[in-house]
Formats: sequence, structure tokens, C-alpha cells
Amino acid sequence: MPNRLAGETSPYLLQHRDNPVDWWPWCDEAFEEARRLDKPVLLSVGYSACHWCHVMAHESFENPEIAAVQNELFVSIKVDREERPDVDGIYMQAVVALTGQGGWPMTVFLTPRGVPFFGGTYFPPEDRMQMRGFPSILRAVAQAYREQREAVDQTGQQLRQALTPPRLPEGELTAAPLDEACRKLVQDTDQRYGGFGRAPKFPHPAALDLLLRRYRAGGDASYWHAAEVTLDRMARGGVYDQVGGGFHRYAVDGQWAVPHFEKMLYDNAQLAPVYLHAWQLTGEERWRRTATEVLDYALREMRLPGGGFASSQDADSGGVEGSFFVWTPEQLREVLGEEDGALAARIFGVVPGGNFEHGTTVLSLPYPLEQVAITLDLDAAAMRTQVDEIRARLHAAREQRVHPGRDDKVVTAWNGLMLRALAEAGGALDRDDYVGAARELAAFLLAELVRDGVVLRTWKDGEAKITGFLEDVAGLADGLLTLYEATGEPRWYDAAWRLCSDMVERFFEPTAGFYDTAIDGDPLLVRPRTLDDNAVPAGRSTAALVLLRLSLLSGEGRWRDVAERTVAPLASAIGRAPVGLGNLAWALDLALADTREVAIAGEGGAEDTRAMVRAVLGTWNPWRVLAWGEADGVPLLDGRPAVGGRATAYVCRGFVCDAPTTAVEELSAALEVRPGG
Repeated sequence: MPNRLAGETSPYLLQHRDNPVDWWPWCDEAFEEARRLDKPVLLSVGYSACHWCHVMAHESFENPEIAAVQNELFVSIKVDREERPDVDGIYMQAVVALTGQGGWPMTVFLTPRGVPFFGGTYFPPEDRMQMRGFPSILRAVAQAYREQREAVDQTGQQLRQALTPPRLPEGELTAAPLDEACRKLVQDTDQRYGGFGRAPKFPHPAALDLLLRRYRAGGDASYWHAAEVTLDRMARGGVYDQVGGGFHRYAVDGQWAVPHFEKMLYDNAQLAPVYLHAWQLTGEERWRRTATEVLDYALREMRLPGGGFASSQDADSGGVEGSFFVWTPEQLREVLGEEDGALAARIFGVVPGGNFEHGTTVLSLPYPLEQVAITLDLDAAAMRTQVDEIRARLHAAREQRVHPGRDDKVVTAWNGLMLRALAEAGGALDRDDYVGAARELAAFLLAELVRDGVVLRTWKDGEAKITGFLEDVAGLADGLLTLYEATGEPRWYDAAWRLCSDMVERFFEPTAGFYDTAIDGDPLLVRPRTLDDNAVPAGRSTAALVLLRLSLLSGEGRWRDVAERTVAPLASAIGRAPVGLGNLAWALDLALADTREVAIAGEGGAEDTRAMVRAVLGTWNPWRVLAWGEADGVPLLDGRPAVGGRATAYVCRGFVCDAPTTAVEELSAALEVRPGG
């Protein structure tokens, strides 16, 4: 008989609806039940694409004997961390404080008042070597709650104090932390395989983009080399899906060869722009190719009817991790024939015995194709064409396999990242299909995930729920501003302006800065305030960035004031922790830059207008904003008419503009100015 999770929309929660565990969703009623029964709460947090979450579910939550113990001793709550990052964030801090490490699945034991007193991550179903089994943990924790209540309460109160967000210093905006951050990133870069530090290796797109930004600003060549080796090795590694495009979550090794196979929307939405920027900086085709392959993958496999994007694809296929993605030499020959199969094995590093389980290999490009072509005495362009054809055949064959599961709930913040990626790439590459997809996505988000001006967190099967967090509001606003720049359609600017106004009113406190939850959000143990950027940008980092951009487009100093007050307290920490504050570093970089506001007056569909727009969007300059198209409600366009009936560009600083120009070359030259800081 299904448990209470049967009424939820989260695919992760629905995966547990038939567990013999008497699960509750996160709700006041669950804690009321715990208080009525005087039982501790078992909080289990995970997400749909999490391999070890599935393992613990199969081993323990689907086990009737273990579930019976759990039901007898606890009130059990199951949470999808992607739906409730606030709950996840608070209790993950507690687990890290207790154990020194975190991860998912997360298992936390709480008092009926929601105060944590013990926790961990994965527990096996029985005692193994130095790990206590889940049933043993359940009995020990319940006994401690019954017999050592004073110690439990003392531990809980200490943790509660530790979870209270600290008061931030005043701080100041200086450029020193930016180059200090880049020097640290260079120092921490694996110069052979790329990436920061040792295995497991994560992509850290914000840190990579910071290196590109500071190099673009005239920084040391080592910034570029550190970014280049990482971008190259990731794109050629097994962490990148060499057949279907798109990046997996991370690599378990130091060579990017074997990934943890889940694919997250947020990773791909952040990495595509980094590769786009590398192409804009260098003109090297390999970077453009990777950027478009990532976006094409997302459009093909993650896009939902209506225009929204699913959250993730599982690591597992048919219950087996990675089976969808791996190959043997025999499988290659079966699909491609002897000759092409042998070539594919050489190009993609597929060998007998493999580098993964059961003698299989995760495809990678151990050597650049150009180098392989020289070795085989083949024309590089012809080999590229042949490899593309081989990839297409492998993709067609792979489509016949059991596909990874897909978590098809829409998360607003992550869709905001994809909105920005599609809009920016569409403008930079002059790709109407990307811009069209961004338009459809924006319309979907505004129609389905904004109710009476309030942004909601998730949507699935026609139902939107959970009051949005700071990252949702800021991420959507940032994507909308990027779409405005790509289209010149003021409706997107207007929507972003309204969201930012609401964001400052409901999430910002003058004495404390931005909180993750709105003033009218669900009350929790503490009101969370995420400071660091993790797999996704912290809400405060995106908020600062979008408010700076909005101040440049609107001329309203109040937006800049809030942004600077958000960045300043952590500015000095950027140099010490660039991986953890990479997105905040973008905001500091923009706050200090000698920025340019570009206004283009002219008929939106006219070729001379489009030529000017392409000149601006085609060159990467993270220190400028662009207004064009209809002037309705966009202050930067006010009082700046076309001259002589021709498309006219105004390049401004602080709304004070240089003489207008009708020449694309003059516009391009005016924008090629090094920013300050």
C-alpha cells in the first residue's frame, strides 16, 4: 500500500511511495506527530539522480524488517534536496559539523522540534568492518533519545547555535582579491590533466570563467593556460559524453576518465557558456563545438513539452550504474563493422578489459583527433567527418539501450541558468533556434512558475509548488535580462525589473544582507543564508550580479547599492576561496569594472540594426550591457534616437554617452576597452 509520498510530485519522493517505511513529506504535521508520540524524527534527504540514494533505498528502505524498526522508533520524513535546498542546506551543515563530511543520501536525526542531534550519510543494511549498519544506528539513536535526553538536547542546542548565520563584516570593494583568486586557481590546477586539486574532480565552471574574465581583462597568460588545459581535458575525457554530448556530474579519478554518470541540468547550463567564452576569446572551433553540443544535448534530451527543462538524468540504467554509456571493443565492432570499429576503439580509448566495470570502457579522446590523424597519415578534416559519422551510428545504437531515468521536475533556478545559456549563445552565435528556445522557456517560467508576482520553486505535470528561494528569483531575473539583450524585446526587461524589486523587498535585510528564504517563507530552525557558491551559484551571488546589470540598464543607483553591500563583506575571502566564491567574484569584477552601456536605436528587424547587435553580442565582454529594439520602458534607450534613419549606437558610461555612431567598425572599436580593476 503506498505511503504518504504518493501524493507528491517530486520523482525522487515518488520513487519511495511504495516503501514499507511510513514516510511523511516535509510538513508541520509530521513534527506534530513526533511531538504527540514523543519520538525522534528521522530525516532522509536525497535526489533522483543520486546513485547511493538508490543503493540505500534498495538495501534498507525497501527492506520490510528494517522498515519495521524504523517505523516503530521514528517519525520518518523524506525530502528531495532539489525541491528544498533550504532544508538540505541547514541539516547538511549539521551533519558536516557532527562528522566532518557530508553527502547524499543524508540521514539526520532530529528532536520533534526539528533540532538535529545525530547524523551521517549512507549507512549499510548491516554492520560492515568499521561501519555500523542502519538497524544498529536506528536502535542506538532511539535509545539515546529515550535514556540520554539531556545529552541529546545539549548536542542539539550546540548545533543550533553553530547553524545560526554569522554576522558579516562591512568589507570593501577592491580588485586585489580577483587576481589573488586567479593566482590560487593557477597554483591549484593540475597542469597535466586540468581541474583544481585531486580526485574526485568537479568542473567548477565559475572558477574557470573567472580565469577567462581576468585574462580577457589583461591578466597573466597563466590564467588562460590553466583554464585551457582544464577545458580541453574535460571535453576529451569520459566526464563528457563523447556520443551524445553533455557533461556528467564529476569524475571519480584525476584524469576525467570515469565519471559519476548522472547528468545535471545546472552543470551543463553553466559549462556551455564557459566553452562559448573560450571560443569568443580564441576563435578555436573546438570550443564552439563543445558549447553547441552541450546545448544541443539539453534541447534534445532534457527539454520538456512547453519549453521547460528537466532537472537531471540518472547515473543508473536498469539499476546498473553507467551501463547506458559504456562500450566494449566487441560492441563497437558489432555496430560499426571491423574497420570502423577498430578506428573507434583507437580514437575513443576502448581496450580489452576496459576502465570501468565488467570490462567496459567509458569513451574518451585520449589524444586530440588532429594528433591521431597525423599518426594514421589521414587528413584531419576528413577524420573529423568520419568520427562524426561514427558518433551518429553509435548514438543510434545506444538509443536502443535502456535509458537512464529522468527527473522531469522543473527547478526554476536551474532553468534560469539554462535560459541565460541559450539566450547568450543564441546572440553570440546568431542562432535563432537557441533564441527561440530561450523565448519559449522564459514564457513557460513566467506563466507556470510565477503566481501573483511570487516565484515558485518547482513544477511538474502542471503543478507548481514551494515558495521560491533567492536563487530561483535571482536566476530567473538574470536569465530574463540576458534574453532581453538577445532579442531587444522589453517584456523580458520588465519582468526582470519586477522580479528584482520583489527580491530586494522579500529577501534582503539592510543589516544582514540577502537570505535564502523570503521573509514570508516557511519558518525553519534558522533562516538560512548561503554564502558560498557550490554546484550552483549561491542566490546572493546571482542577486548581486543581476542587480549590477539592472543598474547599468536602468540607471537606478539603488540596485547597485544593494549589490555592493552584498559583495563587500565577502570580497576579501574571494582570493582565499575562489572555487567556493567564483560567482561572487564575477559580481566583484563587474562592480569594479569600467563598464559600458550600449544603446542601439533602429528598426529591430532591419539588417543595419542586426549587424550592430551582432557586433556587440558576438564579442565576449562581460563588462557591458546592451539595450536595443523597442524603447518602451527601457531607460537606456530613452532620448537616444536613430540618426538619419540609420541604426545608431550609443556607447555610454554612467548614462553619459560618446557621440553616436552609425558605423559597426566604430562601435566595435569603442567596446574594445580594458575594464578597470
